[in-house]
Amino acid sequence: MKVAYLGPEGTFSEEAAIQYFNKDQVEFCMYDSIPDVIEAVGEFRVDTAIVPLENTIEGTINMTIDSLISFHKLQIIGEYTLAVSLHLLANKDTILSEVKEVWSISPILTQCRKYIRNRSIKSLQYDSSSSAATALENSGRTDVAAIGSRTLANLLNLNIIDQNIQDNMDNQTRFIIVSNHEMPEIDYKKTMFVITPGQDQPGVLSSMLNIFTALEINLSWIESRPTARKFGVYRFFLEANNNCSKGTIEKAVTILETLGHEVRIIGRYNVLENNYNK
Repeated sequence: MKVAYLGPEGTFSEEAAIQYFNKDQVEFCMYDSIPDVIEAVGEFRVDTAIVPLENTIEGTINMTIDSLISFHKLQIIGEYTLAVSLHLLANKDTILSEVKEVWSISPILTQCRKYIRNRSIKSLQYDSSSSAATALENSGRTDVAAIGSRTLANLLNLNIIDQNIQDNMDNQTRFIIVSNHEMPEIDYKKTMFVITPGQDQPGVLSSMLNIFTALEINLSWIESRPTARKFGVYRFFLEANNNCSKGTIEKAVTILETLGHEVRIIGRYNVLENNYNK
């Protein structure tokens, strides 16, 4: 089985992939961006992928959900949460007070926003924390640092000149496992809906939420994204987390579609469960 994740070596996506999957049973494939990872699954070049969905500091990773709905057969089949500790990585002889700029991927820079602001330093975005750290190592510069993991520092032989610089010490990233393969019918804990309203009218989201309330479906996560059809028109991602039966989910879909909304279930899955390697 081939598994895709955001590379290169040393990313948190790699760490999550190694922890979630049995390394002896999969072939890992690294890609340069989150859209590239999801595209690899959507085009059947790999069997499954693991991508970040949400961070406790930054919130939703929009490029993940925007890419996910580009392929109609993709399904979320699992979820994994990774604790994230971020460190300031630097070349030998770098002095913390002389660092004028930090490099990393956008979500990580966001997770360290207060630290960056308090030190009055600039930031530069890269495709991954690993590519930023690699660029730093190759540059030999001592006025720049990268933000990444301890694993990444060890991999590239960089020094850690400041530890745990994330804004929240309980920093975590929620990853989803995505596949084109059908999963067996069991009692899943979570269900992810994507709903595109049939027409733009006042109270449309409220009316949809009333349906979930009436069916006693507990929603733990709601996110809106533009449809790209017209300015101000959005689709909604809703995650139910109270182990709803398939019949209850089908009833919600039927009611929503009767009201003219476009509904897609993009996943029924469990938390911290490895669906492939049980």
